[in-house]
Amino acid sequence: MKRLLFLVPVAAFLAVIAAFVVGLRHDPSHITSAMINRPLPQFVLPAVRDNQGLTSADFKGEPMLLNVFASWCAACRLEHGLLLRLKDQGVVIHGLDWKDEAADGARYLATDGDPYIKAGNDKSGRTGIDLGVAGVPETFVVDAKGRVRYKIVGPIETRDWENTLKPLLQRLRSET
Repeated sequence: MKRLLFLVPVAAFLAVIAAFVVGLRHDPSHITSAMINRPLPQFVLPAVRDNQGLTSADFKGEPMLLNVFASWCAACRLEHGLLLRLKDQGVVIHGLDWKDEAADGARYLATDGDPYIKAGNDKSGRTGIDLGVAGVPETFVVDAKGRVRYKIVGPIETRDWENTLKPLLQRLRSET
């Protein structure tokens, strides 16, 4: 009986360790989104800068990226240089300034560079919630019909661009 009482906590401990090991193998940047292959939710957001807000209607005609960022987001700064380089290469990127003051977002873009064609302010976070945003940064690939085709959680790295996002955008362009 004492041996059985000893084995129960050991078995529970081993089960917890096994759960952690399985969790460590999961890549959190590749979370499946309920939005995949669905149209963007309808939204109209006020401008972050330049009196150009952002609406769901802006995502028609060609494949593009929707990058969710915030001025207070440290991880957003990690991907910012890459976003600027992508803009220089002609990649269409729109920004959604999530749970942030528009003036703070505008100051961030004025100081660090602006990779966005249009940027809308989602101060309440409602549009982000409708998109399934859990935190920033997150980036969506949107096709020419305004449907979400892919989502990446966390800062985009060069390998993400080269191996996933760029080939997907090229494929979507060839479909239009």
